[in-house]
Order: sequence, then structure tokens, then C-alpha cells
Amino acid sequence: MTVKYLVASLAFSLSASVFASPELPRHADLDLKTAQLLANTAMSNCTGTVSVLDRGGNLLVTLRGDGVGPHNTAASQRKAYTALSTKTATRLFAERARNNPETANLNTLDELLLLGGGIPLFAADELVGAMGVAGSGGGEQDENCALKAAEKTGLATTRSQ
Repeated sequence: MTVKYLVASLAFSLSASVFASPELPRHADLDLKTAQLLANTAMSNCTGTVSVLDRGGNLLVTLRGDGVGPHNTAASQRKAYTALSTKTATRLFAERARNNPETANLNTLDELLLLGGGIPLFAADELVGAMGVAGSGGGEQDENCALKAAEKTGLATTRSQ
């Protein structure tokens, strides 16, 4: 019985090593502390609403300035989501979409918002999240607010070439 036990134990050990878990890729994550820093920095540069998403599109932070319309909350989140999913600043993405008849229907997708103010966030060429700003006076102002915050926190808004 002891020999059977040893053989069974050895067979199980060998089969377990064959099915060892695969090496999965490791990813940088945007944490809550950094998301709060981004949002606070953006709010110090302009008025409006700021939303920060992690790499999976999960909302980390939303801040709405005093007197800013409530519709800007959804707009900032959708701008961030658009930047995250396209890995492109939303103002540039909107311009490209307007100039390409095949992409004219992108504005019918509920999750996307083709207005300036959303930027992707990269750390060491890896997409880690996105930020959207709405309600600070137009798409260009929203984008500039987001860009300044990303720059001050050391995150890139484009993948290096």
C-alpha cells in the first residue's frame, strides 16, 4: 500500500507541474492616490468636472466644480472612456471622425463622446487610464486643463514613438 501511495503521489506531482499556471503579463495600474492627484490638479487649473478612469474603464474619481451643470459629470466620464478605448485624445479623435465618412456613425455609440477634453494616460508606454474634463468653457479648454494636469503629475498623454 505504501508503494501505491508513493506512485500515486509522484504521478499527481508530475501532472500538477505539467498544468502549472501560465506566465501572465503584468500591467501598470493607475491607483486612487494618483487619480486624486490628477483630478485635484486639473481642478486647480480650471473649473469644470473631472473624471479619471483606470486601465479597465473603471471610474476612480469624479470631481465637479461649484456651479458646474450636472450634465458635465456624464460628459467627463464619457470623454475619459472615449480616450481610453481609442488611446487618442478626444479632440483629435473627433476631428479624424468628422473627416472620414466611414466613421460618421461613431457619435451614435452611447459610451463615446466626440468632443475635446478626454486624454489617455500612459506610463512607460503602457496605457494606465484616462481623464476627461467637461464644463470648463469648451473642448479646447477642457483638453488643455487635462493636459496640464497630466504633465504636472508626470504621465504621458501619447505613447512614445
